Amino acid sequence: MQQTQMENLGKTAGEETSSLDSPQSHVHFQKRVAAVSCPALSAARLTLPGVMDAEGRVDESRLRMHIFKNGGVCPSERGLVWRFLFGMYPCSSTALERSLLQEQMAVRYRVMKRKWQQFLPSAVQMRLNGTDAELVAAVRYFEQRQTQAQQQTQDQSEGVSDRLAFLELQAQILFERVTFDQEELREATRIIDKDVPRTNRELSYYQGEGSGNLLVLRDILITYAAFHPEVSYAQGMNDLCSRFLEVLDSEVDTFWSFSCYMEKFSKDFRADGLHRKIELEAALLKELDPQLYSHLVTDSMESFTFCHRWLLLGFQREFEHSDALRLFEILSCDHLELISQQVDRARYQERLARKCSQEDISNSDLPAINTDFTFELFICAAILLENREALLLCRDDVQLIQFTSSIQGTLDLNSTLKKAEHHLYNYCKRCAWDYMNGGCRARKGKEEDLLYQLRSLLVLK
Repeated sequence: MQQTQMENLGKTAGEETSSLDSPQSHVHFQKRVAAVSCPALSAARLTLPGVMDAEGRVDESRLRMHIFKNGGVCPSERGLVWRFLFGMYPCSSTALERSLLQEQMAVRYRVMKRKWQQFLPSAVQMRLNGTDAELVAAVRYFEQRQTQAQQQTQDQSEGVSDRLAFLELQAQILFERVTFDQEELREATRIIDKDVPRTNRELSYYQGEGSGNLLVLRDILITYAAFHPEVSYAQGMNDLCSRFLEVLDSEVDTFWSFSCYMEKFSKDFRADGLHRKIELEAALLKELDPQLYSHLVTDSMESFTFCHRWLLLGFQREFEHSDALRLFEILSCDHLELISQQVDRARYQERLARKCSQEDISNSDLPAINTDFTFELFICAAILLENREALLLCRDDVQLIQFTSSIQGTLDLNSTLKKAEHHLYNYCKRCAWDYMNGGCRARKGKEEDLLYQLRSLLVLK
């Protein structure tokens, strides 16, 4: 029985994704500067079975389940899927509602961008040192795109112009009281101007005319920093935002999708968030492999800080590029997170059972399932355990850095997913059995069993 379950577990991230493996390797982007906005996509339909209804509403749970079970989505639908997955489009919205929402978001972004540009005119144009010919060309392509966008605005019908003028008035009122700290914004812009040219320019998306997308990325990051001073800008955000821009190929849509993502994960870019994530990874590895954990926390090594970039950017450089995009989707669909409603419901049922049979059971605590152990931590653990022997040979931070550099772009995604799910299932199973053997097995029906609920969560049929 257990062997069959493990086989099914592997299929979730392995065999069942085979139909998607080939298309992912043929991702192709036109080498041009991204559009300002993509209004046509608001009415586009997803072809994923059973995910979108006749009026364009999306069943969010089915969308996330599809992403998990199929190992991501095909490249042709990725842009539209991400607009729902990351919250730019509410899943409950109809196609008609999204059309109006798209106009509102475009206008609001334009007003926000203009506001910081008027406040800090010196930051409107990127300062060039003249030695980077590609970046000089990028500015030229970007300016050509700006001219084209202005021409399109002038060519709008009177009805559209009036509607957009009203939306702009609303946006101006909305952001009227927003103020900026000049020194903080200038400093954020300085760091952004340093980081944007370092974004992976080997991607076809940033080659040729597409080099102008570096300037699009810059404007998005400055706008975000200006209107989110509590977060501002931190190194690594350029790589993260670049992923959104590459897939969505739209300045407006990237800004709003990136902003939605950062609402949940901006804490990871702060020192306390960084330390918390590293502590969780260390705690998980201690559960899975105490010997490797003990080796990595010796005085000669800075406990697990080498994993930080993996977790912060969703393993962006550890897998081949198209696989890294797939993994980002899988991690973002939240299907396997231990904080899911299914686990909460199962644990609640156990609490009720424990209360009802208080005389018969000991006062042992609930199973020590750490609800902060998200699936990305199990991905990280799977990589560490797969490279266990190499890590045990590392004696200091320099050797750890050499190790992380050596595996960049070499990892197999399907294999890593299967191993991560294997570790997640075994961890959940061990916690559940420890608890039930402690005296909470009053009920015999497997439908009410915590272990059964956890197995269902992992789609182990």
